[in-house]
Amino acid sequence: MTTEAELHLDDGRVLHVYDTGPADAALTVFWHHGTPNTGAPPEPLFAAAAERGIRWISHDRPGYRPSTPQPGRDIAAVAADVAWIADAFGVGSFAVMGHSGGGPHALACAALLPDRVRAAVAISSPAPYRAEGLDWFTGMVPSGQAQLRAAADGRAAYEEFLKTADFDPEMFTAADRAALAGEWAWMARIAGEAIEAGMEGAIEDELALTVPWGCTVEQVSAPVLIAHGGQDRTVPASHGAWLAARGPAAELWTRPDDGHVSVLISTAVPALDWLAGQAGL
Repeated sequence: MTTEAELHLDDGRVLHVYDTGPADAALTVFWHHGTPNTGAPPEPLFAAAAERGIRWISHDRPGYRPSTPQPGRDIAAVAADVAWIADAFGVGSFAVMGHSGGGPHALACAALLPDRVRAAVAISSPAPYRAEGLDWFTGMVPSGQAQLRAAADGRAAYEEFLKTADFDPEMFTAADRAALAGEWAWMARIAGEAIEAGMEGAIEDELALTVPWGCTVEQVSAPVLIAHGGQDRTVPASHGAWLAARGPAAELWTRPDDGHVSVLISTAVPALDWLAGQAGL
């Protein structure tokens, strides 16, 4: 069962928070949602998490649904929000896990909260924009390139782009589409809910992906697992390889036949086992 609450921060903002409990779980994992999604923790993983003594906590990032917008936020801004949530819920140390646009946010928490983050998982995660030694757009579907180039040109250009942008099914492979038709149809549902509630959160997310993160992967001292699909057309596998090569304690899982979504399905439960192992469970 997931409980929801609104957390009022010291700076006047509100964050909408989710918690699966129990408070005495062996390990708390903060879930970082993709773009655009709501922040609800991943229902298809609830049973596997409970079997391993894992509690999920997550939140709608600023601009999504009830969470107060924070225009101009960078990726690093998430660390302070997660620290506030952890304090409010009486959680000292924890692990982080993010998919797609949530991957950089999970890594930022690991980089900036080294005394609290025990381990991090980033699945289908983009690398920093224009990262040195990475051709950021190679292998990305043309519609995705156009979207992110518009975001890189600033908010006005991106909002203008969104007026005529349509969903491109070529972003997903056959394996992705099969995954979204099964138990993980949950992801399509929460993406739809996020879009119906308005685009502010997604706009803030995309703009944050095309400016400096505010932290570096090299700052992460905790163990990190990077998982990526070899057929990913949304965030090419070269991004995962770049991230893993620069994390001091990073491990890379590549799934050659998976795409952007299907790799989450194929690696999520093993990733929970990896997190449990890193936490000594």
